[in-house]
Amino acid sequence: MLHTLFAIEKPHLGKEPLRALMMPGVIIYGLIAALLFSLFIYLAWFHIEVDMPVRILLSITAIAAFTIFLTAERRVLFWAGLFTGLLWFYWIAFSFRYYDVAWLMPPMILFVGVAYGLFFWVIGLFRHPLPRALLFWLFSYFHPLSFNWFIPELSLIHTFFGIDKLHFALFLLAIVLFATLPRYWRVSALIPLALAVDPHYDAHLPLPKAKVMLADPRVNQAVKWEEAYLPETIENNLATILEAINEGYEMVILPESVFPIFLNTDLELSKKLLELSREIVIVAGALYSDGKSAFNSTYYFDHGKVFIANKVVLVPFGEEIPLPRFIARWINDTFYNGAEDYHTAKKPVDLNLTTGRYRNAICYEATRDELFVDKPKYMIAISNNAWFTPSIEPALQKLLLEYFSKKYGTVIYHSANMGISTIIH
Repeated sequence: MLHTLFAIEKPHLGKEPLRALMMPGVIIYGLIAALLFSLFIYLAWFHIEVDMPVRILLSITAIAAFTIFLTAERRVLFWAGLFTGLLWFYWIAFSFRYYDVAWLMPPMILFVGVAYGLFFWVIGLFRHPLPRALLFWLFSYFHPLSFNWFIPELSLIHTFFGIDKLHFALFLLAIVLFATLPRYWRVSALIPLALAVDPHYDAHLPLPKAKVMLADPRVNQAVKWEEAYLPETIENNLATILEAINEGYEMVILPESVFPIFLNTDLELSKKLLELSREIVIVAGALYSDGKSAFNSTYYFDHGKVFIANKVVLVPFGEEIPLPRFIARWINDTFYNGAEDYHTAKKPVDLNLTTGRYRNAICYEATRDELFVDKPKYMIAISNNAWFTPSIEPALQKLLLEYFSKKYGTVIYHSANMGISTIIH
């Protein structure tokens, strides 16, 4: 029995030559699977409201996509993975535009697609749908190069099904039973499918009473760090804070690195922000220096006091190179103009402000399980999406924030530059 379940089809070129892999029908079938699997991201990108018809549509497409993943030939899975990698993560290479290595964008995009094609191809080595289902269930624990944004159950976020591991397991089990049981027994697959439905699929978490303004600036990455643009940046940020005060907000949250400087070394600006904080709680992203190391940080100005929370989890290949030190140094010297990796805090930080208690998170780390230890009730997350716009990246990030908010029961206040500033609850 186990031999049948976990039988592996050997990748013998004589049995499956390259021309069979390149057959148009195989490629199109893989593309269809990837499109079904990725539809929820692109509907979010186009700001399509998640009403009942959309929820029904996405429930059907999720079932269809995973049915193909669990039953199709191995060569189809390769193309399904390749197109999934492209549809989900083509934007990863966009940051190269700002390091004078734009020529690397096409090969990086291709590399990402092929990498996910190979991941899916490995899953396709198993003939039976059950081990394939198990591997897809485990995929969210697999973080290649510390990047965790491929979570298969994320595709259920706007369906009727639950997104936790138990509901996802029941969802996959239903497809396995339908695919493997004799014809007249397939109706039994409806049992786990019904159990996979989350009766609270459209529930929202209660919001605190504090009146919070989320800043939504549109600063292009090409000028964001230009010294000549700094006075205008500071002026715009102060204007946003004054606007929040005039409109009666109790707290204003500005995005990651909204002050593109080591803010703790700018005594004049810090003094100004401390003065303004007597009228409103100010949250703003900026750099922090302890005299030896640089940190990506969030500054909290509250009634004349300042608290600084440093980032815990860095962006792979953006803020750190997750490779051995000698390789990381060569990559930084070759592609990032000799820049050094940021340093990090040892653990997440909770801030007790006059408006409440909040867990601090900066961009990528707001989509990491490490930042949700002890299930914080409220989180402040700040991002700079200008590295990757225009693309689907802000929409994918918002979907991931929804996923983690639902998973841990955390209300997330998200302020983003060139992204989606919103309250996730």
